[in-house]
Amino acid sequence: MAPQHGWTRTGRLAVTAVTVAAAMALTSGPGFAAVTARPAHPPAPVPTPSPVTTPSPVTTPSPSAAKVPAATPVPSVSKPPKQVPSAPATGTPAPTPRQETPAYGAFLGSDALGVARIASFSDWLGGAEVRVGHTYLPGDRWSNIEGEPDFLQVWADWRRAKDNRMFVLNVPMQERNEENLSDAAVRVLLRQGAAGEFDQHFRVLAQRLVAAKVPDTVLVLGWEMNGTTYTHRCGPDPEAWKTYWKRIVTVMRSVPGQRFRFDFAPSRGLDAVAWTRCYPGDDTVDIIGMDAYDQPRGLSFDEQVTEPYGLRAQVDFAKSHGKPISYPEWGLFRNGDNPVYMRRMLAWMDQHKPVYNTLTDYCPHGVWECNRYSLSSLVYRSALFSSAGRPTGPATPTTSVPRPPATGCSPLDTGDWLQHWPGVLMCLRPESWLRAR
Repeated sequence: MAPQHGWTRTGRLAVTAVTVAAAMALTSGPGFAAVTARPAHPPAPVPTPSPVTTPSPVTTPSPSAAKVPAATPVPSVSKPPKQVPSAPATGTPAPTPRQETPAYGAFLGSDALGVARIASFSDWLGGAEVRVGHTYLPGDRWSNIEGEPDFLQVWADWRRAKDNRMFVLNVPMQERNEENLSDAAVRVLLRQGAAGEFDQHFRVLAQRLVAAKVPDTVLVLGWEMNGTTYTHRCGPDPEAWKTYWKRIVTVMRSVPGQRFRFDFAPSRGLDAVAWTRCYPGDDTVDIIGMDAYDQPRGLSFDEQVTEPYGLRAQVDFAKSHGKPISYPEWGLFRNGDNPVYMRRMLAWMDQHKPVYNTLTDYCPHGVWECNRYSLSSLVYRSALFSSAGRPTGPATPTTSVPRPPATGCSPLDTGDWLQHWPGVLMCLRPESWLRAR
């Protein structure tokens, strides 16, 4: 079942988190304060790793201190030979090129308040750079799907403040998008859209985005079309849906100055219809996304990867079509506070490098504004707290032994993905969670 999106975003029922997970602590040394699910203005200091017995996985071993002999001059060449630079002194790590911060963010609210919360979310992550702003056009009536200028402008201002930011906008394909219309009614609307009856609304939206100076917006058009929640669903008439999608894209791309990217983003799994039946074609799709929540109850992460039309199917389908992937929505759900899911999903994205990902942060999915999930919050925060030093590839377990925890702190087994970080050990301080209660 897809999450609801609109001015009021109705949540799903979540499994209650483990009671002892109300407060956790990171103990990588002095100054790493106890972590709860969401401090109001968390002054969480950057961890200071203690000495370890093996080098950090991201440190390049320093070359030998031996000098490289100068090149021998060639007699027939009049120019003096170039000298090969000497190797750095022993113990000095070789410089590594600066890498772009991964494009991640969270849905923190639809309107101006969602924009304002991005800075606090970044503070909670220790000042990590949040590059993606994500919101949804309300699908109640066409005038809102056209993108009211006041609504778009605050997001456009945030996007333009830094060149490397990304604005992601979910666009409904029908008005009355969450009114539970019958399949017969949806079929009629899809055919009207395929015939061009709604073209003008999307032309206006494109013109307003260009006027707001965000012509490179990523448009998640008709998201979760393989489900049953939205009026813009595909199931009642897949052929009409695909024709309608192509028509919208063609209309919006015809607006001068646009550089839009269109993200085809079904929900993970089979749902009501196989999402491959709704795929409109490579010429009108730029990104193949997926909304991937931790559901249904009892489904392991490995099963979420291997199930029909699951995470592996998305990656393989995108590769076969020469498209990058994305995760416009992801987060917790039916399995409650699930740090294993959180850890594995973060590792999956580290491995497969989506164009962007945005966590859905309202309950029952999130880990910052939603205070139900202390264990998962700890995993997410500790993974992104020092984004600049994150590994760029799949996490590799280390053989080094973590430093013993501080007195009164019981080690918490989180698996290899987080514990490969040198000097970082998660633990539980009983007195902390008792005080939090």
